[in-house]
Amino acid sequence: MIRVRIPLDTGAVARGAEVFAAATPLRVRELLALAVREAIGELAPADKLFRSVQRTVSGLRAGEYTLHIDGRVFADPDAVVVCDRTADLRFFVRDRTPKAVA
Repeated sequence: MIRVRIPLDTGAVARGAEVFAAATPLRVRELLALAVREAIGELAPADKLFRSVQRTVSGLRAGEYTLHIDGRVFADPDAVVVCDRTADLRFFVRDRTPKAVA
């Protein structure tokens, strides 16, 4: 599990909508980018971050793993998720072991 902090919607705060700023809509791909950054560290080079995010998004699209965000399952990196302060991402790799034929 990777827990990521959700960036505050400063535009909503500037408009005086502090209540709505806590619930931030993000695309799944943006949450994946935050999770990859968390996993590889803040000091990782930008090109490594870019490649890692691209590979992670490609793996999700290809069905190599399932992604659970706060207990909900997502398979589309363009889906929108509404998050509050933090999000818990869990990655479940699909079983690729060939089944024995009896």
